[in-house]
Amino acid sequence: MKRILAAAAIMCLLVSGIAFAQAVAPEPIKIGAVFAVTGPASKLGEPERNTVKMIEAEVNAAGGIKGRPIEIIVEDDGGVEANTVNAVKKLITNDKVIAIVGPTTSGASLAVKPIAEENSVPLVSCAAAEKIVNPVAKWVFKTPQKDSDAAIRIFENMKSKGISKIAIITSSDGFGSTGREQLKKHSPALGIEIVADETYAPADTDMTAQLTKIKASEAQAVINWSVVPGQVIVAKNMRQLGMTIPLYQSHGFGNPKNIQACGEAGEGIIFPAGRLLIVDELGADSKQKAVLAKYKADYQAKYPNDQVSTFGGHAYDALWLVLNAIKAVGPDKAKIRDYIENTKGFVGTGGIFNFSAEDHCGLDKSAFEMQTVKGGKFVALSSVKEEVKAKK
Repeated sequence: MKRILAAAAIMCLLVSGIAFAQAVAPEPIKIGAVFAVTGPASKLGEPERNTVKMIEAEVNAAGGIKGRPIEIIVEDDGGVEANTVNAVKKLITNDKVIAIVGPTTSGASLAVKPIAEENSVPLVSCAAAEKIVNPVAKWVFKTPQKDSDAAIRIFENMKSKGISKIAIITSSDGFGSTGREQLKKHSPALGIEIVADETYAPADTDMTAQLTKIKASEAQAVINWSVVPGQVIVAKNMRQLGMTIPLYQSHGFGNPKNIQACGEAGEGIIFPAGRLLIVDELGADSKQKAVLAKYKADYQAKYPNDQVSTFGGHAYDALWLVLNAIKAVGPDKAKIRDYIENTKGFVGTGGIFNFSAEDHCGLDKSAFEMQTVKGGKFVALSSVKEEVKAKK
């Protein structure tokens, strides 16, 4: 009987101890994330998901924020806007998150912009379209560089080569459509004439018909504005048609997987992007080099079967903006929003961010470095001695 009573007493102590530990365990700080982990844009969304989970583990291993762990609740929208809307509503209503990073794509970000506004929840998009932050919405920010600046950097490079007549081919989704608007808006001021303007649906698998029209035009170069699979298909179709004029891509090309998918057709592609892809070429005086090198090393150590990309970098910047705000002002949605809006000099993977009430992107065209594919790798365009000149 004594043994039974002793065992019962021990069990009571254990149960009480567990209950006490649960009672005093700090509540996690919940942050939402919506990425296209699956679907056509998974080459963008998967590294974004990987990045935020890596940061979650890093922060919690270091004790969390002021003793509280963070919990990143990731929703996969598959790149479908209706799914994004449902995911964001769930995160806000059911999960009670204090901020959201993502979505991955421009169309999805535009679809949930009003939801973030209506519910007064900070949302830091990982998509590029300038319309996400222009006009400015009080609760919405983004980390990728602006597509208007991408267009301007491309045109400036073209002018340096004597290119004045170009063709544009764009996808008809949110990213492609807004990119097309920026290309048409800024080309006249920079002395660029668009002599052919073609589009294609995101799911199209052959752009030969559009490119045949472009080949027959006076175009001295082509700009393709899309994300996968269009980036790869246009490059391959141009090679099949024997087109030798330069191919420029948008800043959505910055993933090593795109080089692999393009094969030989990718050689010589030119595009603007952040400096993450060429971190090994940066000098010691670069303000970004330490951040870029650490992120690349950490990511590739955590995910040895993957390579770092600008898209994972967008999620890195978005989450650290939120986390820095929480560290400074606590898990208060309004204070987080205010802190991000007043952030200056934040060194991220996409550039050095300086936000304001008028600018919820925080980057200008200096955040871009013109890059190209050489020998199956991304390199700074400035390091390539001989560049293709415009056809006469």
